[in-house]
Order: sequence, then structure tokens, then C-alpha cells
Amino acid sequence: MPASKHDPHSLRELAATVVLGYRITRRQEKGKPTGRLERQVDRIRDKAQEREDNRSKGRKK
Repeated sequence: MPASKHDPHSLRELAATVVLGYRITRRQEKGKPTGRLERQVDRIRDKAQEREDNRSKGRKK
């Protein structure tokens, strides 16, 4: 279930993205690499957008 009508992310995906953002910020402050965490965020966003695109294609028919 999306968080709002205009947002493709579910509440779980939003929470995961916020937590990962926090972890990324903390690692950047320590000078550590963040690529793995950033790719995780990208995968979450891509999956949510793909799901929303597929859902909207079904509505147009």
C-alpha cells in the first residue's frame, strides 16, 4: 500500500530508505564508503517505481 496517492513507496520502503539515509550520513561523517548502502536505496526506489508503473498501466486499459 503506497504511503500516499502521489508516492510509489510503501510505508516499509519509506522507513527503510530513511534508516539507510541515516546510515549513509553516519558513514560519510566517519569517512567510510557508502556505495553499498546507496545501491540498496536505489534498488528500493526502482522497485517501488516499477510496481507503480505496472499498476498505472493496468488502470489505463
